[in-house]
Amino acid sequence: MLYQIHEWQRSFLGPLSYFAQASASMLNDNSSPFARLPGAQRLAAGYELVHRLGKDYEKPEFGIHNATAHDQEIAVIERIALAKPFCQLRRFKRFSDDPATIEKMKNDPVVLVVAPLSGHHATLLRDTVRTLLRDHKVYITDWVDARMVPIDAGTFGLDDYVAYVEEFIRHIGARQLHVISVCQPTVPVLAAVSLMATRGEDTPLSLTMMGGPIDPRRSPTSVDNLATTQPLSWFRGNVIHTVPPNYPGRGREVYPGFLQHAGFIAMNPGRHVNSHWDFYQDLLRGDLDDAESHRKFYDEYNAVLDMPARFYLDTIEKVFQQFLLPRGLWDVAGERVNPAAITRSALLTIEGELDDISGLGQTEAAHDLCSGIPAKRRAHNMIEGAGHYGIFSGRRWRETVYPQVRDFIRKFDQAAK
Repeated sequence: MLYQIHEWQRSFLGPLSYFAQASASMLNDNSSPFARLPGAQRLAAGYELVHRLGKDYEKPEFGIHNATAHDQEIAVIERIALAKPFCQLRRFKRFSDDPATIEKMKNDPVVLVVAPLSGHHATLLRDTVRTLLRDHKVYITDWVDARMVPIDAGTFGLDDYVAYVEEFIRHIGARQLHVISVCQPTVPVLAAVSLMATRGEDTPLSLTMMGGPIDPRRSPTSVDNLATTQPLSWFRGNVIHTVPPNYPGRGREVYPGFLQHAGFIAMNPGRHVNSHWDFYQDLLRGDLDDAESHRKFYDEYNAVLDMPARFYLDTIEKVFQQFLLPRGLWDVAGERVNPAAITRSALLTIEGELDDISGLGQTEAAHDLCSGIPAKRRAHNMIEGAGHYGIFSGRRWRETVYPQVRDFIRKFDQAAK
């Protein structure tokens, strides 16, 4: 009933949120006589805060319509390259009317960014994609909100995630491809490439793994500790719920986005309270730039998706409780995952010094597992002062991390040509 109760609450707050939005607009409109009333600005700020606390946050758009490539302004068109029930493979196609730029873009490496299926939408990697477009042809996995997937599409578990990654790699073409996995997908990506290598299939030119739980036994964080201190039955009984009838996925078991969001907030509630108070103060002062920054951040942060229950429980059990990958005991659809079989792909791992989600050493553990890759084709970088999000978004990503990723990819892309 918890999901249904949440829907009733959402139905109740919706009209209140819309009323608050309309009232704030009326009080902020200079042409409105209400805007001239004493205390109008304070009242408008309060109404907008109520609106943002009560509104629905839909999936944001990537909104990347232009970028800079090879020092030239280019146009970008987003399209679906391959559609699956639980994921869409998206491509960001670049266009230019400058012949020299077109020629350079033709020779740019092809990159697949595997986004996490861990609560937020793939749009959280917008900055990652926009930066990569400078020097690469970019694809990304855009995971579908499980409440929007009809139940007749079947279940989706960790093995299915691995199979999806394999299919996307084959669709793009492994011989020309570089794969970047961010956070949670480092594990299924390593499994997918290991299985392909074991079968004798082509594997990507390089693998870049960023802040992921390859071996959560190393430097365990609060996230890891939660997964190991509670039995699997606790997660099934407390966080798994059924999608209510007003969604296409009605009847599907999921880990609801609203519960995940509550968990995100609970990790640092004081920070979020202070952020909303600062937003209110910015509106009173007329500091529109800071207020808009707050809106943009929380439009993304508050937009969450439902995860398929089987995928979530598989991940808890196999990755965080049984540690099957680092122990060499993971079987996917009856095939043993053996990272040592990977020999063609180069490997780059990146960790943030202050990462409180994937602790230091967890991603670096991939090097011990991928013993078949020569040392000269492997590299590891620890980014000083970077937290989890800093290694793939923001100034530190653009100025420190990205040049290392770009140069690593370029090195092995050129070596293959």
